[in-house]
Amino acid sequence: MPLLALKVDVDTWRGTREGVPRLLRLLERHGAGATFLFSLGPDHTGRAIRRVFRRGFLQKVSRTSVVEHYGIRTLLYGTLLPGPDIGVREAPLMRSVRDQGFETGIHTWDHIRWQDHVAHANPQWTRNEMRKAVERYREVFGAAPRTHGAAGWQMNEAAYAIEREFGFDYASDGRGTHPFQPVDARGEPLGVPQLPTTLPTLDELIGLDGLAPDNVHEHLLALTERAPSQGHVYTLHAELEGMRLAGAFERLLAGWKAQGYTLVSTRTLFDAARRTGLARHRVAIGAVAGRSGTLAIQGAAA
Repeated sequence: MPLLALKVDVDTWRGTREGVPRLLRLLERHGAGATFLFSLGPDHTGRAIRRVFRRGFLQKVSRTSVVEHYGIRTLLYGTLLPGPDIGVREAPLMRSVRDQGFETGIHTWDHIRWQDHVAHANPQWTRNEMRKAVERYREVFGAAPRTHGAAGWQMNEAAYAIEREFGFDYASDGRGTHPFQPVDARGEPLGVPQLPTTLPTLDELIGLDGLAPDNVHEHLLALTERAPSQGHVYTLHAELEGMRLAGAFERLLAGWKAQGYTLVSTRTLFDAARRTGLARHRVAIGAVAGRSGTLAIQGAAA
């Protein structure tokens, strides 16, 4: 049976405490595996206001009801309200995800800080941000993290090498079409194997071409009707699929099962990809339809 891996990005305190428990219930009901990637430090969501000058940002905000999905209070954290420390407040909940059999990993320390600055940051800044997340993960789970998924799919070249330094087995940091081993300009391995997100996210689709919460699943299911030999990775967000878009996500789960997919963690997909061998690709920066700015993407084959 073809594999479809579910990668859950948990960006905020509210998404952790409200979205994650609901997702756990949905996944259990459908017998689905998943990998939960946690934001482990302060919730500074309100500082995203700086993106107002980024091309396409206001258009995305207007069509995806950011206030409705995140809530006014969350949108003030880091500006008018202090940012709550997610890893301190929600450590028991995070451990409960692991205890229910789901893979856990690192999304980031400070989601907004990483997403807005890492692309142009130096190696020292990058290592320090990742170190804080790794140390907090150890405090919460009593074990080393084994996987990472970059906030906002934002990376720099040093970040790939640092993932190997910290002992990750694999990561899911960008967008692409199939699992691969990143390589540098000389064709040498760079960092750990990557499982890029292969499908668009709900916030990239809703509001475009007549797509709405009640029909967006039909578009995604059309994209997965033919199963690729190396499977799919779908990124969902605790703040969306775990809250107001839970109905759309449940329709996706049912649809994917009807299409014959086994719904798994990214770890399961990584293990399968490793057995068949990983192609080598450069990593690059590019744009994705429905998302403002640029992000890490799977580059040309090496």
